[in-house]
Formats: sequence, C-alpha cells, structure tokens
Amino acid sequence: MKKVCILVAEHPFLDSRIFRKEAKSLYDAGYDVTMIVPRKKGYLFDINGQPFTNKFLEQTFTYEGINIVTYSFENSRSYLNKVLEEEDTWEKDAFPNPITTLAMEQDADIYHAHEYLSLFAGIGTKRLMKKTKGKDVKLIYDSHELVPDPLDSRYSEPAKKKLKEKLLIMLKEVDHVITVSDSIKNWYHTEIPNLPVDVVYNSPPLAAAPTKKTAKNSFTICYEGSIEAQKGNFKKIIGISEICTRVMKNFQFRVIGGPRYGETIHIPKSLKNTIQLTGWVEYQDIQKHMADVDIGWIDFDDLANSLNRSYALPNKFFSYLNNGVPILVNKAPEMERFVKQHKCGHVVEKAHATAKDFANAIIHLHKQKKLLEEMGQKSRAIMEMSYSWEHMQKRLLAVYENL
Repeated sequence: MKKVCILVAEHPFLDSRIFRKEAKSLYDAGYDVTMIVPRKKGYLFDINGQPFTNKFLEQTFTYEGINIVTYSFENSRSYLNKVLEEEDTWEKDAFPNPITTLAMEQDADIYHAHEYLSLFAGIGTKRLMKKTKGKDVKLIYDSHELVPDPLDSRYSEPAKKKLKEKLLIMLKEVDHVITVSDSIKNWYHTEIPNLPVDVVYNSPPLAAAPTKKTAKNSFTICYEGSIEAQKGNFKKIIGISEICTRVMKNFQFRVIGGPRYGETIHIPKSLKNTIQLTGWVEYQDIQKHMADVDIGWIDFDDLANSLNRSYALPNKFFSYLNNGVPILVNKAPEMERFVKQHKCGHVVEKAHATAKDFANAIIHLHKQKKLLEEMGQKSRAIMEMSYSWEHMQKRLLAVYENL
C-alpha cells in the first residue's frame, strides 16, 4: 500500500479541497493517508477560523480513516520564512522545521503540499529523505492560487521577485503540479514549459438532483462563503438588497457562511427580513440551503490588484452549478469565459460592478423566468457531464498512478 503524506501550512484540516475531496478520495482508493496540519494557539480550527476547544485535542489521531499529525503553527513560522534566504542555508536553518521533521517520520512514498510554505517544507523532506535514508520520494504541489500573485500590492516588487525566484527553484524538484484553473496552469507552462501540470477544479461531489423549483412568492439570491465587514462584498449585499426590495416583492438575499470567527456584521434594521444569514453549515448540508435559490452571486472586483481573482474558479462557483443555480458574476476573466461558454449564468460587463449594476441584472433576470430555468438546467448538466468531483477524482488518481 502506497503511503501519502499531505503537508499543510495554513489551511484548516477539514478544508473541503484538502480533506473532504482529496484526502478522502485517496483513502477510498486504497492509499494510506496522513495529514500534517497546524494548530493555532494550541488548537485545530474549523473552516471559519473557530478553534476546536473540546475535540481534536490529541497531538495525533485518526479521523474518518485519515491519520492526523499536528504541530504548532507559531513555532513553524521562523523556519518556513527562511525560504527567502540563500538556498545553501536551507538545510541547516530551515529544514529542521516541524512540518519537515514530522513528514520524514512518516516515511511516505508521496508528499502532497498545499501552499507555498508547505511546498518549501516538502522540498526539505524530499532532499533529506534522499540524503539520510537513500529514498527517492515524489512531491506534488497543489497550487490553490498563484504565490506570489504578480499584481498583489501588499508586497513590494523586490519581495515578489524574490518569492518567484525561490518558487522556480522549488518547482525544479516537484514531480507534479495540481492547480484549480486553466489560467493558472497556463501561467506555470509559460514559466516552465515541460512542468507536469493538471487542473483539478474545486468542484463538490455531485449532489442529489435538485428538485424543480415550484412557483414561489420569493426571489432568492445566494452568496456562499466568508464575509468580512471591512471588505466590499457585504456593502454590496446591502446595496443590492436595498435596490431590489424597492422594485421586487419578497426579495431575499441568503448568505451561506458569513463572518469568520470573532467577527460580526451589521444588517440594517430595514433589511432584517431580507438578508438571511444561515451561518456556517456542514459541507453536506449546503444543498438544502440552495434548494430554493434563483441566482448565485460572485463579485471579484479587485482584479487590478490580484491576478488570482482574474484566474479564479472558486468553490462557490461550482457549488452553485452543482445545485442547478445560475451564476451572476462581474467580468472576472476565468469565470466570464466559463459562464459564457456553458451559458450557465449572466455576466455583468464590468470589471468593477456596483451594487446598482448587479441589482439591475437581478431585476432583469427576475423577469426572464424561462431563461433562468434554462441556465439552471445547463448548470447542473455540465456538472453531471464534466465537472463534478467524481470527474475530478479521476484526474487526481491519474496523477498519483502516473507518479
């Protein structure tokens, strides 16, 4: 039995892509799977950042067949941040980091890293396994996004140059890259034409066929995911709701997810009955919260400062499709291409769409019941034919088999 060790530097251990999809798929396919995951302030944490204070307290345990090995997030940072130092110092100064140390103890055949810094730990593991044990191990980099993002204004140009320089050094030792969109795959091939790269979309397992929406009084828009009060999404939700409630009867805006742990958002009194917060729900319960949704909304308006936004096909995108929900999105290139290709939603033709722009689109679509129904049917059909996790799982397992 091949042993797989998944390396995680920042994500929650129950992350839908890492645990629910990939780790579980590998386990079901017969691999022995271990995850090395961070504790923050001593605790593992949920997908909304809330610490698990009354469970998952053991340093090592098994959950749903997956072996979980934990380490201190805080103690790992000083080692992992040495990725920007000279390569000839890495072994002495950086690779005694907790992830690499624990990874070597697993003596796995394949190591699968999920972030830039866990890739760095994986490079240390691959080198030291060869040097100390004479064992050639395989290393996969699961690139959820581009790091560094060439447009990210939070980093100076020298910092981005240094991060990219080190990434290209590390990629020379990677056996396979998995990523989440065709645009990111193309970026890697522009940099390293012969790099093995496969796209495994962030799509969920195929949900039970959605029931045909019966005539109902309300018209429901949905947003799935995290909301931060200081960012623009929630202000737009308020703005869209204020405009739509003035011209549409029984308009509803449902948020599946919401603020992260420790954060709050304020809903104006006038919209208390319009904006519904479900809170964070179990992965498998998303479908029931989308059963009566008419449109799924995504707004990626920070395109000038984020190439990742332009290249993204996020979890929520496929979640809407999976439940037969047409997508409403601004002019974010990768999503725009997909929506127009498959006719599964509507694109507001602006990179920076306002609440009024989205509200006008919603009001228009509200009057186009037949069109909405057709887009919803196409959304579900393409998931069944090409994009559900059942299809993505085959891609993932093919990567492993070809190693």
